[in-house]
Amino acid sequence: MIEEKIKEIIGYDLPVAPKPLASYVPVVKSGNLIFTSGQLPLKEGKLIAEGKVGVDISEDKAVECAKLSAVNCLSAVKSLSGNLDNIEQIVKLVVFVNSGQNFTGQPKIANGASDFLVQVFGEKGKHSRSAIGVSELPLNSPIEIEMIVRISI
Repeated sequence: MIEEKIKEIIGYDLPVAPKPLASYVPVVKSGNLIFTSGQLPLKEGKLIAEGKVGVDISEDKAVECAKLSAVNCLSAVKSLSGNLDNIEQIVKLVVFVNSGQNFTGQPKIANGASDFLVQVFGEKGKHSRSAIGVSELPLNSPIEIEMIVRISI
């Protein structure tokens, strides 16, 4: 079971999907695709780090933030699909990195999410991806991730 595998990796149960921070829904289904809104590295309602990668927080901490943001994306998927065992493919990630000036390691940071998803889902976890450096993110978050998954229906 996917949720048991996630618990083994992260050390706790899959959290309840974080509540939206503004006027939007956290997840939408269209056919057999589920699209998440951007998810931040929130744990128990609080960011685990704040600031710009390469200035305020280390690359290692940013990788951890990317992994947690992916966990929160999966929580949003579960809130709509009922469980994660019906995921046929992680289709795409879009990873936004709150980057300090001249920071160009966005792909390395995004690997925190990508590697986690492959660890959980194996071949089904391999996905297309964009890793984008931005000047600011909501709440001064270091990372925000959007996910698209294909489910069996």
